[in-house]
Amino acid sequence: MSEVLLTSPGKSDSRAPSWPFLLLGPAVLVNLIGFVWPLFLLATISFKTGGSGGSIADDLTLANWLGVLSDPFYLRLLLSTVTLSLVTTACTLACSFPLALFIYRSHPRWRNLLVVICVSPLLISAVVRTYGWIVILGDSGFIASTVRAVGLEPFPLIFNRAGLVIGMVEILMPYMILSLMAGFGRLDSSLEEAAASLGANRLTVLRLIVIPLTLPGILLGCFLVFVITVSAFITPKVLAGGRVPLLATEIYDQAILTLNWPVASVLSYIALIIFGLATLLYMKMLRHLE
Repeated sequence: MSEVLLTSPGKSDSRAPSWPFLLLGPAVLVNLIGFVWPLFLLATISFKTGGSGGSIADDLTLANWLGVLSDPFYLRLLLSTVTLSLVTTACTLACSFPLALFIYRSHPRWRNLLVVICVSPLLISAVVRTYGWIVILGDSGFIASTVRAVGLEPFPLIFNRAGLVIGMVEILMPYMILSLMAGFGRLDSSLEEAAASLGANRLTVLRLIVIPLTLPGILLGCFLVFVITVSAFITPKVLAGGRVPLLATEIYDQAILTLNWPVASVLSYIALIIFGLATLLYMKMLRHLE
């Protein structure tokens, strides 16, 4: 006779298969080796004393953190980085929102083509695009030559904050446009038509209907642009020529030029703290919308 195993209907087999968890093993291992372990080493270095020639002593100290947090230069550096990131985010949103809305409302036959055109700059290296802006914004570039042709003195747009913001906005617009396009899925044309039938003009419809419905996409785009700007290095280094103090360029100078790895580690963790605060703010605002 074959044996039949009877189980009570209120109980289930507690021995769940473990192979789904084993499939996560490679991903967890890669993250531990490639992300968690380097962060731990970076934290350890930030509490050590740096010597000449890039040497690092074994003793632990808080001098690096206290020195960075109490130095007015680093405080101005942090304020400059956050301010530039906020300005870049606002300008990118202002330039991308009308374009993304136009693409979303265009005919489906042309919508995919317009999206590809807007995203196509990502296929070109940021270094090439940055040097292209040097040619355009330079003293002998297209803008300066045009301004001189009309008899005016051109405003310097290279190696300063104005030129850096222009270059960063152009480079980050594809990220903002894609985020806005994802948020436009909540738009309902019937609501806009109803508001228009009640006498609301286009500005009122935009302010009371379009923007509130697309706030998740706006928040996502602003979050991505802000975080990328805080950590940007190539464009500020090339387009600003080292004349605009920023967190990423200072980390590079401390680690590569002065070989002060402990201070570079402290600045790196300050950047991570900014990322964490931005993430918490984004998640809190997103939960508030929901």
